[in-house]
Amino acid sequence: MNMIDVTALQYAPQRGDLDGNMKAMARLTDGLAADLLVLPELASTGYFFTRKEELLDLAESPDRGAFCSWMRDLSAGRGMVVVGGFAERDAADRLYNAALFAFPDGTHAVYRKSHLFYKERLVFEPGDSGLFVREWNGVRIGAMICYDWRFPEAARTLALRGADIIAHPSNLVAAASLWGPVMRTRAIENKVIIATANRFGDETHDGETLHFTGESQIVSYNGSVLALAGAEEEGLIGAAVDPDATRGKSFNPFNDIMADRRPELYQQ
Repeated sequence: MNMIDVTALQYAPQRGDLDGNMKAMARLTDGLAADLLVLPELASTGYFFTRKEELLDLAESPDRGAFCSWMRDLSAGRGMVVVGGFAERDAADRLYNAALFAFPDGTHAVYRKSHLFYKERLVFEPGDSGLFVREWNGVRIGAMICYDWRFPEAARTLALRGADIIAHPSNLVAAASLWGPVMRTRAIENKVIIATANRFGDETHDGETLHFTGESQIVSYNGSVLALAGAEEEGLIGAAVDPDATRGKSFNPFNDIMADRRPELYQQ
């Protein structure tokens, strides 16, 4: 397999401004050529909602919503896979913190965030999609969303299911000095490539301000940082990666990080 180009977008969404946020992302991706594009968590709506009613009209169906349609069109028009975070509204008006996988052939899949963070649980249902991997042109891609990073089981499950690359749409408020090294650890302990698209900026709601820490990164399977954004930098970061190099999990003639596992010892 040839090297592929992975890109992560970092910007500061404005809470509740669906049209303005989509225009900003369209501007930032104008002319982009890549094989995989990762957008932040809740990229179209902003993040800090504490009541379902505040988000209901901004949330959308992955089949018909404006932002999901834009991601699907971008994918088809540029011939690249797009993974982006959005607020999903189902037929029963349940809300999910979700990520759309948009593929160039017009198909799509939806991952619903497994681990809800802080006041998200006041608005969203717990994700029920499970952790899954999808393949496009021989590249196997999985996703986790933001706070999923705290759970080593998430990245490990995706690796066990064959992921070469983990797309990680995020609205991280933890310091990058905390989550950044952990993501590098997740990459090396599973021998996978991880692309974290984190937002930056502040959102104030009900007298509380959340500060998002930026520093989006693309990390190689050996834990090295291939691309890194600044803390308050708008734009794209990109790197050429080799998915094939993630598939052999041995690192010497005697050890293989998957074959050496002893799940029978890991029970609670």
